[in-house]
Amino acid sequence: MYIHNLDPIIINFGFLEIRWYSLAYIFGIFLGFYYAKYLIKKFWYKENINVQVLDNFLIYLILGIILGGRLGYILFYNFNYYYQNPLEILFLWRGGMSFHGGVIGVLIASLIFAKKNNVKILVLTDIVVCATPIGIFLGRIANFINGELYGKKTFSDYGVIFPKIDMEPRHPSQLYEAILEGLILFFLLNIILKFKKKLFNGELSCYFLIFYSIFRIISELFREPDKHIGYIIFNISLGTIISFSFLIFGIIAFKIIKNESFRKTNL
Repeated sequence: MYIHNLDPIIINFGFLEIRWYSLAYIFGIFLGFYYAKYLIKKFWYKENINVQVLDNFLIYLILGIILGGRLGYILFYNFNYYYQNPLEILFLWRGGMSFHGGVIGVLIASLIFAKKNNVKILVLTDIVVCATPIGIFLGRIANFINGELYGKKTFSDYGVIFPKIDMEPRHPSQLYEAILEGLILFFLLNIILKFKKKLFNGELSCYFLIFYSIFRIISELFREPDKHIGYIIFNISLGTIISFSFLIFGIIAFKIIKNESFRKTNL
């Protein structure tokens, strides 16, 4: 039985703290971005995407992740608290980011960037989703280090005790998500990219929405819901409901984009 005693702060200078959570976002964004550039050279070279132009996309990407993730968390999970404490909206280092909000933020940022730079939006999102699990993996590891988003109680030997919560062994749901939504999703998307002979634009983006949602719904079975929210209905968490909505959207988008791609190739 492991007792969680990890310090979320790497270095404390008194006036400045360096936290694992912040580094996870920084490394996740930059590693994912440079991996995306590698994918462009190997798989999307026919699209003639200007690498220098793509460098400008990094700013859009960061803004989309931070603004979308933060606003998503505020609106979906904790609106009343931030309404009463508006200044704490700026305290990003304390956590409080919604992945689903980040997805919406990145999508909006991608739409703006694609339109301004004459890049195919579905090609851009396909590239982004293949690299995104890198950031998800690091982010969930940081959640574990922070001792947040902990799991439900368990009697299994691999349970983790989070002393700041209680002394009951709990599922390390953060690590489950790191494996499912990070490692497995990364390899799944990149294997499809490498071995499927013909992909239509937007196909990988739809696979991402579908598989991420499935993995998140599975993870939610082991994850303790936020105390201030609890279960919405029939022991179903808000995260499950949002993930199910994204799953339906991914399936519908897949069918629409596939039919549109088939129509264009047969004109």
